[in-house]
Amino acid sequence: MMMKLFSALCFSLFAHAAAAQGLGPDALVKSITNEVIAIIKADKDIQAGHQKKINDLVDAKVLPHFNFSRMTALAVGRNWPKATPEQQKALTGEFRTLLVRTYSSALSAYKNQVIEFRPLRAAADTEVTVRTQVKQSGTEPISIDYSMEQTPNGWKVFDVVVGGVSLVTNYRETFNAEIRDGGIDGLVKSLASKNRSLENTQASSKSK
Repeated sequence: MMMKLFSALCFSLFAHAAAAQGLGPDALVKSITNEVIAIIKADKDIQAGHQKKINDLVDAKVLPHFNFSRMTALAVGRNWPKATPEQQKALTGEFRTLLVRTYSSALSAYKNQVIEFRPLRAAADTEVTVRTQVKQSGTEPISIDYSMEQTPNGWKVFDVVVGGVSLVTNYRETFNAEIRDGGIDGLVKSLASKNRSLENTQASSKSK
């Protein structure tokens, strides 16, 4: 259920990094969310599910604002130090691709939801939680919170919490099970297989 909510609703974040220089994390999220929504509303191809345009939008607007290395390490958990540098690189690449495809699917699901921005919560000067609520007529609001860290390259997301459930924690349970069954290489193969399946599903949907 958590992943369905993430897939359906967690479309809202992030645009071009250069436009956001100097903004605090909460102002950054609000500014970029509004810009992404404006792009979706103005582009009928994206609304119709044009996969290349959706992927291009994700590549240009979403990826620069995520710390995929930290996200992958958190998702793999205690098994991360056991992986070789080559395995860590492969895991990060496959996990990145998985999240990209998740966002690509989510972008085409936009149905005029309203994003409400809530007060910033700071754990430290360099780590904060940017809290939002997604509202849609006829359903209960869904909270989507972004755990962000300040880096030399600006504020980056290292976790997304949907309805109180952490994305990286949710994946960690699955990843640990995969590693128990097939080791680190088994997890890499499983993620690669899942990404191929998502790619085929998107391609099939586009051809209809």
